[in-house]
Amino acid sequence: MWFSFWKSRDRFSLDELRFLTDQLMKVQIVNDVNKDFVIEALRSIAELITYGDQHDPAFFEFFMEKQVMGVFVRILKVSRTLIVALQMLQTMSIMIQNLRNEHSIYYMFSNEHINYLITYSFDFQNEELLSYYISFLRAISGKLNKNTISLLVKTRDDEVISFPLYVEAIKFAFHEEGMIRTAVRALTLNVYHDYFLNLVKFFRDQCINLSGLVLNGTKNLGSESSTHILSAVDEIEDNLYYFSDVISAGIPDVGKLITDNILKLLIFPSILPSLRMGTETGVACSLYLICCILRIVKIKDLANTVAAALLCRVETFKSRSEAKLNGYSSGQGFPVECQKANEDEGLQVTIPNLSGSLQSLSEDKLHHDNCGSYALRESLLSFITNGDDIQVSGSLSVLAMLLQTKELDESMLDALGILPQRKQHKRLLLKALVGEGSGEEQLFSSANNVTKDVISGELDSYAQRIKEHYGVSCVWPEVGTSSQLHRSQVLDALVSLFCRSSISAETLWDGGWLLRQLLPYSETEFNSHHLKSLRVSFQNCCGLILEEARGTWPDFLITVLCDEWRKCKRAIEASSPRKDLKCMLLPPYDSSSEAEGFSSESSFAAGGKMCEVVKVFVLLHQLHIFSLGYVLPDQPLVHPPIDASANSRAKKAGVDSLGPKPGAELNLVDAVPCRIAFERGKERHFCFLAVSLGTSGWLVLAEELPFKPSHGIVRVVAPLAGCNPRVDDKHSRWLHLRIHPSAFPFTDSAKYASGGKVKTKALVDGRWTLAFRDEGTCKAALLMILDEIHLQSNEVQRRLRPLLDLETALDSSSSSLLPEATISRTLPPNSL
Repeated sequence: MWFSFWKSRDRFSLDELRFLTDQLMKVQIVNDVNKDFVIEALRSIAELITYGDQHDPAFFEFFMEKQVMGVFVRILKVSRTLIVALQMLQTMSIMIQNLRNEHSIYYMFSNEHINYLITYSFDFQNEELLSYYISFLRAISGKLNKNTISLLVKTRDDEVISFPLYVEAIKFAFHEEGMIRTAVRALTLNVYHDYFLNLVKFFRDQCINLSGLVLNGTKNLGSESSTHILSAVDEIEDNLYYFSDVISAGIPDVGKLITDNILKLLIFPSILPSLRMGTETGVACSLYLICCILRIVKIKDLANTVAAALLCRVETFKSRSEAKLNGYSSGQGFPVECQKANEDEGLQVTIPNLSGSLQSLSEDKLHHDNCGSYALRESLLSFITNGDDIQVSGSLSVLAMLLQTKELDESMLDALGILPQRKQHKRLLLKALVGEGSGEEQLFSSANNVTKDVISGELDSYAQRIKEHYGVSCVWPEVGTSSQLHRSQVLDALVSLFCRSSISAETLWDGGWLLRQLLPYSETEFNSHHLKSLRVSFQNCCGLILEEARGTWPDFLITVLCDEWRKCKRAIEASSPRKDLKCMLLPPYDSSSEAEGFSSESSFAAGGKMCEVVKVFVLLHQLHIFSLGYVLPDQPLVHPPIDASANSRAKKAGVDSLGPKPGAELNLVDAVPCRIAFERGKERHFCFLAVSLGTSGWLVLAEELPFKPSHGIVRVVAPLAGCNPRVDDKHSRWLHLRIHPSAFPFTDSAKYASGGKVKTKALVDGRWTLAFRDEGTCKAALLMILDEIHLQSNEVQRRLRPLLDLETALDSSSSSLLPEATISRTLPPNSL
């Protein structure tokens, strides 16, 4: 029989299909002897049916006449080999995917043969077979419509009792293999809506798992914990994008089902209560998830419900939180603990009063038992003023995300106190144009908020909806509060943030961005308290800048400052914050710490510290200019360099602005003979010279020319700054010098690895030990170094002087720093 299979026939002919079918019908059992024929026959039939569907209907008529689907089912039943099951699934997938004739699809889905294959007990321990099976299910789902779906449901007494395609598919909805889950998701877009309820529950479990990973990450710092966190974040964001795709598809009721369950199963019972509890891990995850959900799932009702909930008092959510065991949530909530100042105190939410006569949130008002009783928006502001870097960053990110959420009603932004000034003016101008008398009055007054009655009415509407749909009874702030007060509190919190020394510069820049969006072109909302606080903070930072001018990297200080000035201006005028939301879940990377193996005395640590100081200084300087209503200049105002004195060592030695280069000839005036060994046992003789020119300085080792007295050839050059000269305690003729890299590591992108961490190679400080002929010569060399360091430092300070005096800076640049009101009332191109 098998010999006849190989006889010559037209491959794509009805005779070929008839022959293959006849041979399959004769097969009584599939074993190792005939499996190859069966596999080839199944594959060939799939090709012939696909060909006939496009060219000759007689092929499928024969397929129906011989009831080949029944033959397939019988072959599967009598098969004893896995490879035949694989080929069967592939054959069915190919035919279903490629059949275009609607009647052919109807036939394939009828007679229960497809449902038999769907529910067949395949060996899913085999990953390849599982992959083929999922592809088979997905192929079926691709042909589902209101007519074909009725052929695949099981009924009893005209009532649907099951849907095998859906039932079998969701068994793999949460499979460990991502491709399997993705295929199942694609299938479910064409099946039942119930799947999405289970998926939201799975998403909630992923969020709770993420919170646990973040908690463990704070206890076990390392790349492995960060990898696990980032992997979990990717899974969460994938699910949110899937939700967004489903909602965008416009499938009836599915979008509402997803958003309602996200609110009901995750946001109300877990995310919002953890903001009340006030721990780093719970807060970090909650703030991240709020941002992530609003950024990806762009639904108006979802955004406004979250915003309305942030205006509720925390007792609204107290009853929703899970009972805790040993300080941790035992149910579906996040693993969080309640922070307390001591055993008798709950969380204190305080927002400094910097607004003069405006009402402020008092400490007594916000200090209650059981982790406090206050509106959740006030909790966000408290994190900004009192929280750690992660809490500040997360809270700023939430406010920024709300500000950027186009689906959010402006009345909600106003109620939260973050409606941009431009949008306030635009709305009031429209009211004035259409003849509403109050609009023109409010436009030119300081109380540019939406009327209290309008906001209260909208909040009451959302409160009713939240209670009806989610079983949460919102408690709004007491009567007497207003959007203007809320706006004042946000401004107070931001100004307070800029006065904090424990917060990273990157986070402070995010605060600067938020302030710039709220007040894009007006200084009217800054009062004397704000200006005084910013000025004091700036003056403190000026002292730190002067320390850096005498520190390890003064030769790069002005360059870094100019670079960071441009970056800061771009950052606070950008259309969105620069920071990746994932950063708030990871321990902040401190470039000045010893975490990367660098001691606190290394030049690398000093460089990281200098960058932080410069970034804060630049931000405070720009905020001061902005607070007074001036346009930010593109470049900081610094004095230009001046020519060095003819009597300077650099000029006498013949050093130009490019500095000494190895191989160049120098005049060795003031040079001191010394010995140094760069390799063990190989001591060399040099003439040592320290020179400075402007803001640069160098340590030079030169070999004296034998036939040209007082002249030499430069052999080794190192930076003067940060050399920390020190005479050896036991050997008064030895001088120890620290030699840092000639390039500033924080401006050389080549030295950075992925993730922002610095590669340690080539960032190690060098050490020189110079031996002089006597104690006097060693002391002379030391004094020469200190003298040149002093000259270098003084020149750096001279050039920075205009920046350190705010009044001088504004007066000296009055032509370029014109008040914005006198130039234009238009916004920066990227402003909201």
